[in-house]
Amino acid sequence: MARLISTLCWLLFPVIAQANTVYKCQKQDKIVFSQTACPQDFSQHKIEYQLGITRETDSDKRNIPEDPFQALLNKQQTISKEKLVKLLDSEIYRLKQENNYFEILRESEIQKLERKRYWQNKGKDDPEYIEAVQDINGRFNELTLSNDSSIKHLSDRKTQILAETPPEADESKPN
Repeated sequence: MARLISTLCWLLFPVIAQANTVYKCQKQDKIVFSQTACPQDFSQHKIEYQLGITRETDSDKRNIPEDPFQALLNKQQTISKEKLVKLLDSEIYRLKQENNYFEILRESEIQKLERKRYWQNKGKDDPEYIEAVQDINGRFNELTLSNDSSIKHLSDRKTQILAETPPEADESKPN
């Protein structure tokens, strides 16, 4: 009975998840609402309902996402120095947290591989096992290295910003 209920839940989950998104398809004076994407000749608006809030977005427009890393580095002229330093600190913190998460994922995958090796009665010197561990380590080392590079770049930028003194501060000092 429990198996039947869990199977029904898994079958109904995609239907329930899609119920929060409706597409408004429009062509000249004709408007059609659908739970699937609109045909090419219709303009499409995506209507999402979540937690009592309805949001309609024009999904025909191509949104070119701005790289948050570049946006953070380029906003020095438009926001205050304190706010920029705070944003840099939060991004550095986020990247460090992501590195910690990568370590957890690495350990989990190695543990899974270790269990598989154990149940297949293979030794730790099995070439297939060694290659799989090296692949896992290589993949996560690459991700961590990329984040470490970004952290270093952000830290350098933060140091540069903190080293700069605004000209108003120098003029307001009494002699």
